[in-house]
Amino acid sequence: MLQYVIWDVNPEIFHIGSFSVRWYGLLFAMGFLIGMQIMTYIFKKENKPVADTDTLLIYMVVATILGARIGHFLFYEPEVLLKNPLEVILPPYRGLASHGATIGILTGLWLYSRRKESRLTKQTFLWVTDRIVITVALGGASIRLGNLMNSEIVGRPTDVPWAFIFLNNSEYAKIPRHPAQLYESLSCLVLFFFLLWFWNYYKERTPRGSMLGIFLIWVFGLRFFYEYLKENQVPFEDSLPLNVGQILSIPAVLLGVYFLVRSYRTPVVLAEPDDIPKKIKS
Repeated sequence: MLQYVIWDVNPEIFHIGSFSVRWYGLLFAMGFLIGMQIMTYIFKKENKPVADTDTLLIYMVVATILGARIGHFLFYEPEVLLKNPLEVILPPYRGLASHGATIGILTGLWLYSRRKESRLTKQTFLWVTDRIVITVALGGASIRLGNLMNSEIVGRPTDVPWAFIFLNNSEYAKIPRHPAQLYESLSCLVLFFFLLWFWNYYKERTPRGSMLGIFLIWVFGLRFFYEYLKENQVPFEDSLPLNVGQILSIPAVLLGVYFLVRSYRTPVVLAEPDDIPKKIKS
């Protein structure tokens, strides 16, 4: 039996003068770098132009950061967004919302799929999203681990033996709490391995939209329940029957159900490579 975990990790790895390297930033960057290698492997296996992964990386980085930043201010601090919209792109970069990142990523991938090069090589919106969610799941695990290293997004008080006492969090009392960041990180890691196996089994035969649907249902379905174990992020959530994270997770799960059901009702034919994928006629 564990007698609680005393969490006293320094969020800063090292610093040189005013420049510091922090665990959160390192883990955030690692998610993109490892994800890039995975997408390169997928492109090679499915005979897509590997050079396109560089462009895809740019779309993903910009879409993720902008979406997460705008989402944070839009969902949690709208007054700041109205008063000083430049704070979205100016340091210090505090506040990233996963729901905003999801919207940003889907928007960025839609724009990516609209490129002439993407259309010519059959990199449709659903084809690319079904593959990118593998790397996003891994990135989500890395980011939540970064939240743990920062002692932020802490859980509610609990007496479970694996509870953490966050000594470096000055906002809440230093008592045993759910390590909610670790719950979400491990959930994303499980999803990563499942999606990687799922893609490896089907590859180009992957039902279009199926992996996107699984991702949305898993991540935001669990997020809805994990929110019951977490402290609210902003004071106005205390007066709501559901907090912001739960409210935003509901449409995400419903969208996931739509994509998953649609994927198995409209499979694609691969026998005519020069044509746009068609529905199989019964």
